[in-house]
Amino acid sequence: MSENVDGPARAHQRPAGVSDATVEALGSVSKALETVEQARGHLYALHRLTGTADLELGRAVGLLRDAGHEEWAERIDRELVGRNVLEGRWTFQIVEEYNATFYEPYKDLERQARDDLVQGRDHLYEAEMKEARRTKGHPDHVARPAGEG
Repeated sequence: MSENVDGPARAHQRPAGVSDATVEALGSVSKALETVEQARGHLYALHRLTGTADLELGRAVGLLRDAGHEEWAERIDRELVGRNVLEGRWTFQIVEEYNATFYEPYKDLERQARDDLVQGRDHLYEAEMKEARRTKGHPDHVARPAGEG
């Protein structure tokens, strides 16, 4: 059974002098980053699914040849196996470009804003929401794990 720890850990407490508006604004920046993280996950899913489809298509070419359909095997092999997804790009190149031109700068600016405005503390908005919504004293609503300061 967890020790009933009251209040959020120091890392989730707003520094002195930080306004509600600042916490809300940084919460919104964090929420946007979470959406970007989700989009990035979908991009990696596209990368993996497209690669899997290409490998399976290569297998299908071999099966078509084995079944005596050389013309179809040749056409699919020539036109589809290894085909670019976008002009000049396979999905790994799309992932790399997304990471370099969008994801990394996004992450860096979100972190820099937190560093500058709230001493680098993360999820202040959510931590304050948790405090407002939890039932104090209830064993399943403790503020943080025992031992976390």
